[in-house]
Amino acid sequence: MLLSHSTELRINPWILMGIFCLLVGPFALDFHMHYPDEIYYRDAAVKMMENGDYLTTYLGSGELRFKKPILTYWAVLAGFKLFGVNAFASRIFFLLAGAATVGLTYKLSTILFEKKKIAGISALIMASNPVLILSASRSIPDVLLVLTMTISAIGFAGYLKYGNEAPKWSPWALYLGLALAFEVKGLPAAALGGIGILYLLINPWQRISWKKLLHLPAILISVFIGLFWFAAMWKIHGPTYLDNFLEDQVGIRVASRIALILKNGLLASFLLVVIFIPWIFFMFPNLKKSAQACWKENPQFIGFAILWGLAILGMGALTSKFYERYLLPVVPVLAVGFAWLLVEAKFESRRRGLKAGSLAFYSLNLILLLAGVYLAFSGKIHWMHLSLLLLVLLYLGLLLFRGNKLPKVIAFSMMSLFLGISMITSRISFPHQGQQFSRKIKTESKSEIGFLGNLHVGSKIRLMLFPETHLTDLSRTNWAVQFEQYDQVIVEDSYLDSIFYRSGNYSVRDSSVNWNSRAIPELLKNYGKPEFEDLLQEKGKKYYLLEKRNQ
Repeated sequence: MLLSHSTELRINPWILMGIFCLLVGPFALDFHMHYPDEIYYRDAAVKMMENGDYLTTYLGSGELRFKKPILTYWAVLAGFKLFGVNAFASRIFFLLAGAATVGLTYKLSTILFEKKKIAGISALIMASNPVLILSASRSIPDVLLVLTMTISAIGFAGYLKYGNEAPKWSPWALYLGLALAFEVKGLPAAALGGIGILYLLINPWQRISWKKLLHLPAILISVFIGLFWFAAMWKIHGPTYLDNFLEDQVGIRVASRIALILKNGLLASFLLVVIFIPWIFFMFPNLKKSAQACWKENPQFIGFAILWGLAILGMGALTSKFYERYLLPVVPVLAVGFAWLLVEAKFESRRRGLKAGSLAFYSLNLILLLAGVYLAFSGKIHWMHLSLLLLVLLYLGLLLFRGNKLPKVIAFSMMSLFLGISMITSRISFPHQGQQFSRKIKTESKSEIGFLGNLHVGSKIRLMLFPETHLTDLSRTNWAVQFEQYDQVIVEDSYLDSIFYRSGNYSVRDSSVNWNSRAIPELLKNYGKPEFEDLLQEKGKKYYLLEKRNQ
């Protein structure tokens, strides 16, 4: 592919999926960039391995947690089983899910349209989508939700394209995708699926018979998959687990104030446009003409895409706190729609705009490359990381110089930004507290250690100490009662004085130090200078390993 001199844009989805993993992987598969909600799924997977119970989900404190269905936990658990308990293993299947979503978006387009150009542009738009990239870099449900909803969208596409003559795989993809999505996120998947099925029944352009949708084998198997975990929890823990689940799904997430609904709705609408930058700009100035042509050709798909888009905006508006990742389940369908409009508008003929967009993203990569070169000669960066970015930019620079395949230049440049960012952040990131303590504790025979401090730090330490040591989070409000149960405890520096005031029965054995958010500007300013280490010891965030003295 890198040596091809063809001027025609052709996208092989398998190659694009591989490039997605190659460029996003360094950003995703380490903890130098960390998302808070990951701890719930990592800690639960570790507890599953400790307990041998692969259905019940626990917090790091040992408390039950039923706020999300089981599939995300199993994705983390599968990584741990295959690759060991580490950062790479906790995220690898989420990265692969992001890549698979790119491929499924391509497939979705080929079902709806005969033009391979639309499928290629759809896949490029999806691969360069920043929300997909960020979600594929975190072990949280969102990327699994978009993957499973895209499987379902392929089933919907079979009905939208062929009507009552839809192929036999259509109901299987539709219902199995929804069932898996329900086991990822719960009610949002059911809501989107229900809206989509209702649309198939009533849309005037390609109305589907309810008998064609009532495919009993697919429905029954999907109902079993979708409700399996819920039935198991009911049997094991009784109906009380539903309170925890419904509180997260409906209670604390659904806004009731009109002002908040309007604010979230406007924010969701704005972000839905932003996440398609720069592609959305290339639809002009022929947007009206191309939209009319698209509507004439396939109104049933446009209606479906608009309905799903409005549905996700409505759900986003009703949340008590909106995140951009909530938009992700419908992004592949919208990406196909935008690609269709772009091709109809003959956007590749507007070379000035495409070249400007390519230059903008390429220039950002050049800045990161120069920063990487500086750090490399300072001995603070991996040459392999730098060499990969350089190779990608040489290839993209050649395409840019020739003016060829500019949509590919834009998409690849957007993905490689995350490679460049990870190259920089990985060098200014210290070994996290889990890595630091694992070097000091992993050979010990102690099987139980208490932890008092930031739960995200505790999760990293728990990951690195498993299986030799089991780490349990202590209550921040009632820690004094639990503390004496452990011979060893890891504590955040802010608790140290209180512990020694309450009990002189512990001594400091070891410590770790890392960035302190309040001191980051000062630490960055002095990074690489001789005084940095002293400043880090003074300003950094510390955790101490305390050991009970022999009586």
